[in-house]
Amino acid sequence: MNEDSARRYQAVMQSLRLIAWIVFAAVAALGIATADLSAQDRDTPYWASLRFDEVRMRVGPSREYPIDWVYLRKGLPVKVVRLREGWRLVEDHEGTRGWVASSQLDPTRFAMVQGEGPAPMREEPEPDAELRWRVEPGVVGELLRCEPDWCEIDVDGRAGWVARARLWGADEP
Repeated sequence: MNEDSARRYQAVMQSLRLIAWIVFAAVAALGIATADLSAQDRDTPYWASLRFDEVRMRVGPSREYPIDWVYLRKGLPVKVVRLREGWRLVEDHEGTRGWVASSQLDPTRFAMVQGEGPAPMREEPEPDAELRWRVEPGVVGELLRCEPDWCEIDVDGRAGWVARARLWGADEP
């Protein structure tokens, strides 16, 4: 093989490597896009939480609709009751419904303490277990796991068991 043939061969091989990388990147991007689309095809209702400290709820499923409410609480649990092209109709703990962009929601489950007076947070999922803390209504914690009558939540690094009946966002949607 002479020098010109060797250079042409190297140039062709470099081009083929570049094409292979472009095809690989395109296939990877398509896989990611498909995964995002399949996540939007979830059956409703389901639980989610607010991804950011400020989330706008609108009266309809687009930015063209006016803002009806502004949530200022990251992690607030919401029930997703309907899907529409990148938007979610959500319901909060007070029964308020409105549309939120899907990018503003996090699939991580949180629960909010509800009811009258502080809820006991216990060491074990039993009514007589050692008391760890008392959790005020309105406190939000990450939902770790649930048993029939109790759920373990983590509130800023403090984990314990709270009666399921005192938590909004812990039941099956």
